[in-house]
Amino acid sequence: MAEQSIPPAAPPAGPTAPPADPMACADGTSRARTDHADAPKPDRAVVRDSLGVGVAVGLSGFAFGVTSVGAGLDLLQTCALSLLVFTGASQFALVGALAAGGNPFTAAAGAFFLGTRNAFYGLRLSQLLALPRGVRPFGAHWVIDETTAVALAQPTRRAARIGFTVTGLSLYVLWNLTTLVGALGAEAIGDTDAWGLDAAGPAVFLALLAPMLRSKTERAVAGLAVVLGLGFLPVLPAGVPVLVAALAAPAVLWLRGRKEVRR
Repeated sequence: MAEQSIPPAAPPAGPTAPPADPMACADGTSRARTDHADAPKPDRAVVRDSLGVGVAVGLSGFAFGVTSVGAGLDLLQTCALSLLVFTGASQFALVGALAAGGNPFTAAAGAFFLGTRNAFYGLRLSQLLALPRGVRPFGAHWVIDETTAVALAQPTRRAARIGFTVTGLSLYVLWNLTTLVGALGAEAIGDTDAWGLDAAGPAVFLALLAPMLRSKTERAVAGLAVVLGLGFLPVLPAGVPVLVAALAAPAVLWLRGRKEVRR
């Protein structure tokens, strides 16, 4: 019996499909594009951005120097605050309460509670930066809003370390230099209230605070704090309304928690 020959299979109709792209990912995107998106940020760009933040915020130390001397602190006390405390919001809160005639212990308590946020920043940065033990005490002094924001915005640990260091160093040097210049200028001017410089502190404080209010919860806390602070200002000693305003945070969080439970 003769063997039957099997005819060759007909080619598939339509255009031939292109070979699979070895650089394609499972989700259809190109691996080359993905690798490019995850490329580390150049050190020069990190330094440039960090210096921009450090210079911009560091210049506001001039306003603190003027405000501090106007509140009754001398040159040495003003410079010591910037050197040893180095957290603008707490420094402005302290001298603001003193300028209003508040008790020094009450003013210090308000500044302390305001500065406790830096402790929570430190918990996050300790994992991100992973600094050597010998450097950590010095790095802790630079844990503030600006250094934290710059460090967390970086894609790699190396970039985060560079951003933290450059921002902290430039801001620390400029903040203390401009504090000295502002304090010397205030002493030369004399009565800062006559020049309207007593409003410099609150204005800078609001300028530092406003960009941080990004979510609805944060804006609600800030709004309630303003209402509490202004509401109790006429009936409580100077400096105490700041402590009362701090109750806005747990109050708003409690109300938010109740709404989520009901849902």
